[in-house]
Amino acid sequence: MGFFDKLKQKIGSVAEALSFDRLKDGLAKTRDSFVSRLKKVLFAGRKIDQSLLDEIEEILITSDVGVTTTSKIIGRLQDRVRTDNIQDASLIIDVLKEEIAAMLADSPSAQNDATFAVPSTPHVIMVIGVNGVGKTTTIGKLAHNYKKAGRSVLIGAADTFRAAANEQLEVWAERAGVEIVQQRQGADPAAVAYDTVNAALSRSSDVVIIDTAGRLHNKQGLMQELEKIGRVMKKLKSDAPNDVYLVLDATTGQNAIQQAREFTKVAPITGIILTKLDGTAKGGAVIAIADALGMPVRYIGVGERIDDLQVFDTDAFVEALFEDRGETPDGSSN
Repeated sequence: MGFFDKLKQKIGSVAEALSFDRLKDGLAKTRDSFVSRLKKVLFAGRKIDQSLLDEIEEILITSDVGVTTTSKIIGRLQDRVRTDNIQDASLIIDVLKEEIAAMLADSPSAQNDATFAVPSTPHVIMVIGVNGVGKTTTIGKLAHNYKKAGRSVLIGAADTFRAAANEQLEVWAERAGVEIVQQRQGADPAAVAYDTVNAALSRSSDVVIIDTAGRLHNKQGLMQELEKIGRVMKKLKSDAPNDVYLVLDATTGQNAIQQAREFTKVAPITGIILTKLDGTAKGGAVIAIADALGMPVRYIGVGERIDDLQVFDTDAFVEALFEDRGETPDGSSN
């Protein structure tokens, strides 16, 4: 059984949990722009030469995979062509799938992510990211996923800087059916975080999700704020925050990588949440982000509904990206 036959078998067994069809639909724009173009140049009988490699390179770069990551993929592709003695261009697709999958390293917490398990309670998650990336909606969707998995969730509205931030987060907390701790606009964000963790301890909540301000123009101020939030939470729970998720907007492509690099300077990020994949043909940015930052993508947003935040699974993502329209993971037609 080949490598991707095994992946298809795996996806087939967990298709319901991964919402594979929804993932596939969410990647439709990227697939039409990226994979469809690849398949047009990688036809049966075509010779593998420099001209073909140049075409593949151009497709990868224009799909926001990025120059550096594209160079790595092309280099690996050339090595595989030599070592496996591949002569037909149509066989390149499977090689590309394998190499892309290899670049998307699984998170060490992948098993817990998949079941929304919490190793210790309360599991404290701090969510960071610039305004406009979908941070508030992501928090609501993440809370919904934990609630659906049977976990009790408490949200802390520590973005006290932005007008209407509390109200927007309150709406999403209500949609998710979870409680929220908030104070007036302009209150000390660290005080909100402290109150939230304290309330979680008294209520025996399983999960705490802390929203934070989305401004990056003053890195020094943001660093001090995030450090203070972490410091006061540690007074109540020594290992808090247990996770720091950086939310990035997939539609911004390569700009998301620069944002991520800036945030890594101010926070100990444990994973990426990539939003709005359904609204862009730049899904190749997932590959570039994972490669450039050396950190796992933990969740991806593939739609507007509250259940459209999915646990990122490398195998499922690559299969959905390359899957032919109308084809199921086992190779049959819908």
